[in-house]
Amino acid sequence: MAELRKTALFPAHEKYKGKVVDYAGWALPVQFEGIVAEHEAVRNAAGLFDVSHMGEVEIKGAQAGEYVQNLVTNDVSVLNDNQILYTFMCYPHGGIVDDLLVYKFTNNHYFLVINAGNVEKDYTWMEDNVGTYDIEMRNLSDDVSELALQGPKAQEILQELTDTDLSEIGFFYCKRDVNIAGANCLISRTGYTGEDGFEIYLDHKDAEAVWDKIMEAGQEKGIKAAGLGARDTLRFEATLPLYGNELGEDITPLEAGFGMFVKLNKASFIGKEALEKQKEEGLKRKIVGFEMEENGIPRHGYDVLSNGKNIGLVTTGYFSPTLKKNIGLAMVDIEHSELGTPLEIQIRKKALKAKVVSKKFYSKNYKK
Repeated sequence: MAELRKTALFPAHEKYKGKVVDYAGWALPVQFEGIVAEHEAVRNAAGLFDVSHMGEVEIKGAQAGEYVQNLVTNDVSVLNDNQILYTFMCYPHGGIVDDLLVYKFTNNHYFLVINAGNVEKDYTWMEDNVGTYDIEMRNLSDDVSELALQGPKAQEILQELTDTDLSEIGFFYCKRDVNIAGANCLISRTGYTGEDGFEIYLDHKDAEAVWDKIMEAGQEKGIKAAGLGARDTLRFEATLPLYGNELGEDITPLEAGFGMFVKLNKASFIGKEALEKQKEEGLKRKIVGFEMEENGIPRHGYDVLSNGKNIGLVTTGYFSPTLKKNIGLAMVDIEHSELGTPLEIQIRKKALKAKVVSKKFYSKNYKK
Protein backbone atom coordinates (compact mmCIF):
# COMPACT_ATOMS: atom_id res chain seq x y z
CA MET A 1 0.00 0.00 0.00
CA ALA A 2 1.31 3.44 -0.91
CA GLU A 3 2.37 5.52 2.06
CA LEU A 4 -0.06 8.30 2.95
CA ARG A 5 0.98 11.83 2.11
CA LYS A 6 1.40 14.19 5.05
CA THR A 7 0.72 17.93 5.08
CA ALA A 8 3.15 20.40 6.65
CA LEU A 9 0.72 20.47 9.59
CA PHE A 10 1.08 16.79 10.41
CA PRO A 11 3.15 17.59 13.56
CA ALA A 12 0.28 19.85 14.72
CA HIS A 13 -2.20 16.98 14.24
CA GLU A 14 -0.05 14.86 16.55
CA LYS A 15 0.44 17.68 19.05
CA TYR A 16 -3.31 18.31 19.29
CA LYS A 17 -4.00 14.54 19.43
CA GLY A 18 -5.84 14.23 16.13
CA LYS A 19 -7.23 10.85 15.12
CA VAL A 20 -5.60 10.45 11.70
CA VAL A 21 -7.27 8.61 8.80
CA ASP A 22 -6.64 8.06 5.09
CA TYR A 23 -8.47 10.74 3.10
CA ALA A 24 -7.85 10.74 -0.67
CA GLY A 25 -4.34 9.38 -0.01
CA TRP A 26 -3.58 11.95 2.71
CA ALA A 27 -3.04 11.33 6.43
CA LEU A 28 -5.53 13.81 7.92
CA PRO A 29 -7.34 14.12 11.26
CA VAL A 30 -10.97 13.00 11.21
CA GLN A 31 -11.38 14.52 14.70
CA PHE A 32 -9.49 15.89 17.67
CA GLU A 33 -11.75 16.27 20.72
CA GLY A 34 -14.79 14.84 18.94
CA ILE A 35 -16.93 15.59 15.89
CA VAL A 36 -19.89 17.10 17.78
CA ALA A 37 -17.70 19.31 20.02
CA GLU A 38 -15.78 20.57 16.99
CA HIS A 39 -18.98 21.11 14.99
CA GLU A 40 -20.50 23.15 17.83
CA ALA A 41 -17.30 25.18 18.25
CA VAL A 42 -17.52 26.26 14.59
CA ARG A 43 -21.22 27.14 14.90
CA ASN A 44 -20.72 29.11 18.15
CA ALA A 45 -17.10 30.30 18.28
CA ALA A 46 -14.40 29.04 15.87
CA GLY A 47 -12.70 25.96 14.51
CA LEU A 48 -9.36 25.63 12.72
CA PHE A 49 -8.99 23.07 9.93
CA ASP A 50 -5.99 21.82 7.97
CA VAL A 51 -7.13 21.79 4.33
CA SER A 52 -3.65 21.68 2.80
CA HIS A 53 -4.68 18.61 0.79
CA MET A 54 -6.74 20.85 -1.52
CA GLY A 55 -5.29 21.55 -4.97
CA GLU A 56 -4.25 24.94 -6.38
CA VAL A 57 -3.63 25.87 -10.01
CA GLU A 58 -2.33 29.21 -11.27
CA ILE A 59 -3.26 30.46 -14.73
CA LYS A 60 -1.53 33.48 -16.27
CA GLY A 61 -1.40 35.03 -19.71
CA ALA A 62 -3.07 37.33 -22.20
CA GLN A 63 -6.03 34.94 -22.63
CA ALA A 64 -6.27 33.62 -19.06
CA GLY A 65 -9.78 35.05 -18.64
CA GLU A 66 -11.08 33.59 -21.93
CA TYR A 67 -9.57 30.21 -21.13
CA VAL A 68 -11.14 30.02 -17.63
CA GLN A 69 -14.46 31.28 -19.00
CA ASN A 70 -14.56 28.37 -21.48
CA LEU A 71 -13.53 25.88 -18.79
CA VAL A 72 -16.23 26.64 -16.20
CA THR A 73 -20.01 26.98 -16.03
CA ASN A 74 -20.23 30.26 -14.08
CA ASP A 75 -19.52 33.71 -15.58
CA VAL A 76 -15.94 34.74 -14.84
CA SER A 77 -16.35 37.99 -16.81
CA VAL A 78 -18.35 39.60 -13.97
CA LEU A 79 -15.52 39.29 -11.43
CA ASN A 80 -13.68 42.29 -10.03
CA ASP A 81 -9.97 41.96 -9.24
CA ASN A 82 -9.52 39.90 -6.04
CA GLN A 83 -13.07 38.55 -6.25
CA ILE A 84 -13.88 34.83 -6.15
CA LEU A 85 -16.65 32.66 -7.58
CA TYR A 86 -17.89 29.15 -7.06
CA THR A 87 -18.35 27.11 -10.20
CA PHE A 88 -18.12 23.72 -11.94
CA MET A 89 -15.99 22.23 -14.67
CA CYS A 90 -18.14 19.90 -16.77
CA TYR A 91 -17.56 17.19 -19.34
CA PRO A 92 -19.17 17.63 -22.78
CA HIS A 93 -22.05 15.36 -21.60
CA GLY A 94 -22.79 17.73 -18.68
CA GLY A 95 -21.42 15.55 -15.86
CA ILE A 96 -19.12 17.26 -13.37
CA VAL A 97 -15.32 17.08 -13.57
CA ASP A 98 -15.10 19.01 -10.28
CA ASP A 99 -16.48 21.94 -8.33
CA LEU A 100 -13.99 24.68 -7.62
CA LEU A 101 -13.29 28.25 -6.59
CA VAL A 102 -11.94 30.72 -9.17
CA TYR A 103 -9.92 33.61 -7.72
CA LYS A 104 -9.38 36.52 -10.13
CA PHE A 105 -6.25 38.48 -9.25
CA THR A 106 -6.19 40.48 -12.53
CA ASN A 107 -7.48 40.02 -16.09
CA ASN A 108 -4.34 38.00 -16.85
CA HIS A 109 -3.95 36.10 -13.57
CA TYR A 110 -6.29 33.51 -11.98
CA PHE A 111 -5.94 31.04 -9.12
CA LEU A 112 -8.15 27.93 -9.03
CA VAL A 113 -8.78 25.84 -5.91
CA ILE A 114 -9.80 22.24 -6.64
CA ASN A 115 -10.63 19.10 -4.66
CA ALA A 116 -7.86 16.95 -3.18
CA GLY A 117 -9.00 13.66 -4.70
CA ASN A 118 -9.31 15.23 -8.15
CA VAL A 119 -6.04 17.18 -8.51
CA GLU A 120 -4.39 14.92 -11.10
CA LYS A 121 -7.59 14.36 -13.08
CA ASP A 122 -8.49 18.08 -13.00
CA TYR A 123 -5.05 19.27 -14.05
CA THR A 124 -4.98 16.81 -16.96
CA TRP A 125 -8.45 18.03 -17.98
CA MET A 126 -7.29 21.66 -17.85
CA GLU A 127 -4.19 20.84 -19.94
CA ASP A 128 -6.27 18.90 -22.45
CA ASN A 129 -8.48 21.96 -22.97
CA VAL A 130 -5.81 24.66 -23.34
CA GLY A 131 -6.17 24.49 -27.16
CA THR A 132 -4.80 27.67 -28.72
CA TYR A 133 -5.34 29.89 -25.65
CA ASP A 134 -2.28 32.03 -24.89
CA ILE A 135 -1.74 31.00 -21.25
CA GLU A 136 0.77 29.55 -18.82
CA MET A 137 -0.54 27.10 -16.25
CA ARG A 138 1.13 25.77 -13.11
CA ASN A 139 -0.01 23.13 -10.64
CA LEU A 140 0.92 24.65 -7.25
CA SER A 141 -0.79 21.93 -5.20
CA ASP A 142 2.43 20.56 -3.69
CA ASP A 143 3.76 24.02 -2.79
CA VAL A 144 0.87 25.49 -0.78
CA SER A 145 -0.44 24.85 2.74
CA GLU A 146 -4.01 25.92 3.51
CA LEU A 147 -5.76 26.58 6.81
CA ALA A 148 -9.47 27.29 7.25
CA LEU A 149 -10.51 29.34 10.27
CA GLN A 150 -14.30 29.19 10.48
CA GLY A 151 -16.96 30.46 12.87
CA PRO A 152 -18.55 33.66 14.23
CA LYS A 153 -15.34 34.58 16.12
CA ALA A 154 -12.98 33.87 13.20
CA GLN A 155 -12.38 37.53 12.33
CA GLU A 156 -11.89 38.58 15.94
CA ILE A 157 -9.27 35.83 16.44
CA LEU A 158 -7.37 36.35 13.18
CA GLN A 159 -7.36 40.14 13.63
CA GLU A 160 -5.05 39.71 16.63
CA LEU A 161 -2.35 38.35 14.31
CA THR A 162 -2.42 40.90 11.47
CA ASP A 163 -2.35 44.66 10.82
CA THR A 164 -4.59 44.21 7.78
CA ASP A 165 -8.15 45.35 8.53
CA LEU A 166 -10.02 42.10 7.97
CA SER A 167 -13.42 43.82 8.02
CA GLU A 168 -12.48 45.30 4.63
CA ILE A 169 -12.32 41.86 3.00
CA GLY A 170 -15.81 41.19 1.66
CA PHE A 171 -17.54 37.83 1.29
CA PHE A 172 -15.95 35.89 -1.59
CA TYR A 173 -13.10 38.39 -1.89
CA CYS A 174 -9.40 37.82 -1.21
CA LYS A 175 -6.30 39.80 -0.33
CA ARG A 176 -2.73 38.86 -1.20
CA ASP A 177 0.47 39.51 0.75
CA VAL A 178 -1.22 39.69 4.13
CA ASN A 179 1.16 39.35 7.08
CA ILE A 180 -0.28 36.88 9.58
CA ALA A 181 1.95 36.19 12.59
CA GLY A 182 5.00 37.04 10.46
CA ALA A 183 4.04 34.84 7.49
CA ASN A 184 3.12 36.11 4.02
CA CYS A 185 -0.38 34.80 3.21
CA LEU A 186 -3.17 34.93 0.67
CA ILE A 187 -6.43 35.10 2.61
CA SER A 188 -10.01 34.89 1.40
CA ARG A 189 -13.37 35.28 3.11
CA THR A 190 -14.56 31.84 2.05
CA GLY A 191 -15.15 28.47 3.66
CA TYR A 192 -17.08 25.23 3.66
CA THR A 193 -19.10 25.38 6.87
CA GLY A 194 -21.94 27.88 6.43
CA GLU A 195 -20.23 30.28 8.86
CA ASP A 196 -18.13 33.40 8.42
CA GLY A 197 -14.42 32.74 8.22
CA PHE A 198 -11.23 32.74 6.22
CA GLU A 199 -9.14 30.41 4.13
CA ILE A 200 -5.41 31.10 4.49
CA TYR A 201 -2.86 30.01 1.86
CA LEU A 202 0.79 30.10 2.82
CA ASP A 203 4.20 28.49 2.47
CA HIS A 204 4.68 25.05 4.05
CA LYS A 205 7.51 26.38 6.24
CA ASP A 206 5.15 28.85 7.97
CA ALA A 207 2.09 26.61 8.35
CA GLU A 208 2.72 25.07 11.75
CA ALA A 209 3.74 28.35 13.41
CA VAL A 210 0.64 30.12 12.06
CA TRP A 211 -1.58 27.22 13.20
CA ASP A 212 -0.13 27.48 16.73
CA LYS A 213 -0.53 31.28 16.82
CA ILE A 214 -4.19 31.07 15.72
CA MET A 215 -4.94 28.39 18.33
CA GLU A 216 -3.25 30.56 20.96
CA ALA A 217 -5.14 33.72 19.94
CA GLY A 218 -8.45 31.84 20.02
CA GLN A 219 -7.92 29.89 23.20
CA GLU A 220 -10.04 32.12 25.41
CA LYS A 221 -12.62 32.61 22.65
CA GLY A 222 -13.53 28.92 22.41
CA ILE A 223 -11.53 27.85 19.36
CA LYS A 224 -11.03 24.14 18.72
CA ALA A 225 -8.84 22.25 16.28
CA ALA A 226 -11.33 20.64 13.89
CA GLY A 227 -11.09 17.56 11.66
CA LEU A 228 -12.68 16.16 8.53
CA GLY A 229 -15.65 14.73 10.44
CA ALA A 230 -16.93 18.14 11.56
CA ARG A 231 -16.05 19.61 8.16
CA ASP A 232 -18.47 17.09 6.63
CA THR A 233 -21.33 17.58 9.11
CA LEU A 234 -20.98 21.38 8.86
CA ARG A 235 -20.93 21.52 5.06
CA PHE A 236 -23.85 19.09 4.90
CA GLU A 237 -26.09 21.13 7.25
CA ALA A 238 -25.33 24.19 5.10
CA THR A 239 -26.21 22.16 1.93
CA LEU A 240 -22.71 22.54 0.49
CA PRO A 241 -22.03 19.61 -1.86
CA LEU A 242 -19.20 17.08 -1.75
CA TYR A 243 -17.65 15.61 -4.88
CA GLY A 244 -18.31 11.87 -4.88
CA ASN A 245 -21.56 12.40 -2.93
CA GLU A 246 -23.78 15.15 -4.41
CA LEU A 247 -21.48 15.75 -7.39
CA GLY A 248 -19.81 13.43 -9.89
CA GLU A 249 -19.16 12.68 -13.54
CA ASP A 250 -22.62 11.06 -13.84
CA ILE A 251 -24.39 13.97 -12.09
CA THR A 252 -24.96 17.38 -13.71
CA PRO A 253 -24.99 20.68 -11.77
CA LEU A 254 -28.72 20.99 -12.63
CA GLU A 255 -29.55 17.59 -11.09
CA ALA A 256 -27.47 18.52 -8.03
CA GLY A 257 -29.58 21.68 -7.59
CA PHE A 258 -26.87 24.20 -8.47
CA GLY A 259 -28.28 25.70 -11.65
CA MET A 260 -27.55 29.19 -10.27
CA PHE A 261 -23.84 28.53 -10.91
CA VAL A 262 -24.49 27.54 -14.55
CA LYS A 263 -24.76 30.58 -16.82
CA LEU A 264 -26.33 29.29 -20.01
CA ASN A 265 -26.36 32.84 -21.42
CA LYS A 266 -22.53 32.71 -21.74
CA ALA A 267 -21.22 32.46 -25.31
CA SER A 268 -19.83 28.96 -24.77
CA PHE A 269 -18.29 26.63 -22.22
CA ILE A 270 -17.55 22.92 -22.10
CA GLY A 271 -20.80 21.04 -21.46
CA LYS A 272 -23.10 23.94 -22.37
CA GLU A 273 -25.05 22.11 -25.11
CA ALA A 274 -25.76 19.09 -22.89
CA LEU A 275 -26.91 21.29 -19.99
CA GLU A 276 -29.13 23.40 -22.27
CA LYS A 277 -30.73 20.21 -23.58
CA GLN A 278 -31.28 18.87 -20.07
CA LYS A 279 -32.88 22.13 -18.95
CA GLU A 280 -35.12 22.19 -22.02
CA GLU A 281 -36.26 18.57 -21.65
CA GLY A 282 -36.67 18.81 -17.87
CA LEU A 283 -34.90 16.87 -15.14
CA LYS A 284 -35.61 13.17 -14.68
CA ARG A 285 -34.04 13.12 -11.19
CA LYS A 286 -32.69 15.58 -8.66
CA ILE A 287 -31.18 15.91 -5.20
CA VAL A 288 -33.66 16.56 -2.39
CA GLY A 289 -33.45 17.03 1.35
CA PHE A 290 -35.21 14.55 3.62
CA GLU A 291 -35.91 14.05 7.30
CA MET A 292 -36.29 10.69 9.02
CA GLU A 293 -39.71 10.08 10.61
CA GLU A 294 -38.59 6.83 12.23
CA ASN A 295 -35.47 6.41 14.29
CA GLY A 296 -32.47 5.58 12.12
CA ILE A 297 -29.42 7.38 10.74
CA PRO A 298 -29.27 7.50 6.93
CA ARG A 299 -25.83 7.04 5.34
CA HIS A 300 -24.23 7.71 1.98
CA GLY A 301 -25.18 4.95 -0.49
CA TYR A 302 -28.35 3.72 1.27
CA ASP A 303 -31.31 2.96 -1.01
CA VAL A 304 -34.32 5.29 -1.12
CA LEU A 305 -37.68 3.56 -1.68
CA SER A 306 -41.28 4.44 -2.40
CA ASN A 307 -43.79 1.69 -1.62
CA GLY A 308 -40.93 -0.80 -1.66
CA LYS A 309 -39.66 0.29 -5.11
CA ASN A 310 -36.15 1.70 -5.43
CA ILE A 311 -36.30 5.36 -6.51
CA GLY A 312 -32.88 6.69 -5.56
CA LEU A 313 -29.84 6.80 -3.28
CA VAL A 314 -28.79 8.74 -0.18
CA THR A 315 -25.86 11.00 -1.11
CA THR A 316 -25.17 12.22 2.47
CA GLY A 317 -26.92 11.46 5.76
CA TYR A 318 -26.22 12.26 9.40
CA PHE A 319 -27.63 12.98 12.81
CA SER A 320 -27.45 16.79 12.60
CA PRO A 321 -25.62 18.16 15.68
CA THR A 322 -27.30 21.56 15.22
CA LEU A 323 -30.88 20.44 14.48
CA LYS A 324 -30.77 17.28 16.64
CA LYS A 325 -32.51 15.35 13.85
CA ASN A 326 -31.62 12.55 11.43
CA ILE A 327 -31.56 14.20 8.02
CA GLY A 328 -30.07 13.59 4.60
CA LEU A 329 -29.69 14.48 0.95
CA ALA A 330 -30.73 11.98 -1.73
CA MET A 331 -30.82 11.72 -5.50
CA VAL A 332 -34.38 10.65 -6.35
CA ASP A 333 -36.57 10.23 -9.42
CA ILE A 334 -38.21 13.58 -10.19
CA GLU A 335 -41.79 12.41 -9.44
CA HIS A 336 -40.74 11.83 -5.80
CA SER A 337 -39.05 15.22 -5.30
CA GLU A 338 -41.94 17.44 -4.12
CA LEU A 339 -41.77 18.76 -0.54
CA GLY A 340 -43.69 16.49 1.81
CA THR A 341 -43.42 13.39 -0.42
CA PRO A 342 -43.19 10.25 1.74
CA LEU A 343 -40.08 8.09 1.26
CA GLU A 344 -38.50 5.08 2.95
CA ILE A 345 -34.78 4.74 3.59
CA GLN A 346 -33.38 1.21 3.63
CA ILE A 347 -31.29 1.13 6.82
CA ARG A 348 -29.83 -2.36 7.16
CA LYS A 349 -32.82 -4.73 6.98
CA LYS A 350 -35.54 -2.16 7.64
CA ALA A 351 -37.24 0.35 5.35
CA LEU A 352 -37.75 3.35 7.67
CA LYS A 353 -40.15 6.23 6.99
CA ALA A 354 -38.87 9.64 5.88
CA LYS A 355 -40.23 12.63 3.99
CA VAL A 356 -38.88 15.20 1.53
CA VAL A 357 -38.08 18.55 3.21
CA SER A 358 -36.31 21.73 2.15
CA LYS A 359 -32.56 21.27 1.60
CA LYS A 360 -32.04 24.50 3.56
CA PHE A 361 -31.40 22.63 6.80
CA TYR A 362 -29.36 25.47 8.27
CA SER A 363 -29.32 29.22 7.53
CA LYS A 364 -25.83 30.27 6.54
CA ASN A 365 -24.21 33.02 8.65
CA TYR A 366 -21.92 34.64 6.11
CA LYS A 367 -20.72 38.21 6.54
CA LYS A 368 -21.94 39.92 3.37
